[in-house]
Amino acid sequence: MRDILLALVAGMIVGILFKFLKLPLPAPPVFSAVVGIFGIYFGGVVLEWAVKLFHS
Repeated sequence: MRDILLALVAGMIVGILFKFLKLPLPAPPVFSAVVGIFGIYFGGVVLEWAVKLFHS
């Protein structure tokens, strides 16, 4: 959980810095792209959970 919070804080700092410097954000400009990236990660997590569940 600590890693997630640190990643969130680091991302927020980078976002604030880029906005302050009036630079384009280093991220996909479309929300659906972000959701797609989350889906890829979440799919991997679900697969790991399912493997642990059925091989226990």
